[in-house]
Amino acid sequence: EALKILGIDPGSRVTGYGLIEQEGNITRYLDSGCIRIPEKWNLSEKLLRIANSLDQLIVEKRPDCASIEQIFFARNARTALILGHVRGVILFKMTEKGLPVHEYPPLQVKQAVVGVGRASKDQVLHMVQILLNQRKPFAEDEADALASAITHAHYFPTLNRIKNS
Repeated sequence: EALKILGIDPGSRVTGYGLIEQEGNITRYLDSGCIRIPEKWNLSEKLLRIANSLDQLIVEKRPDCASIEQIFFARNARTALILGHVRGVILFKMTEKGLPVHEYPPLQVKQAVVGVGRASKDQVLHMVQILLNQRKPFAEDEADALASAITHAHYFPTLNRIKNS
């Protein structure tokens, strides 16, 4: 049975999303894009836009689960705090909609997609295109979201076996 996975790359200016379908060992690209937020908006307006956009996305695309990168070290405390708020809204919205959320550390995402934990952004972008058989160039946030979804598709069979054993 096919599993629709929604990958999310959180950001306060741009939140990327990517939807794939995993059936057996076949991964299909379904959709991706970016939720863009005007920089001049205050934090609460930004969080509301992200929440409403995700709500609409979940209702329209009907994913089975979500995948998101675990928090990484931000450049500064303010950036980390804002990203924490964004992640909180994303986790809340997914849970509110009944989607199981799977979190993976950035090294594990790069390992799953590129085969190297210290891969560059360009390498991730290139491998996402190859793995999903897509020629179109993805935005960086879109590619990161798709990489997160691919990571879950890669680890899901193992997680399922462990859970069912």
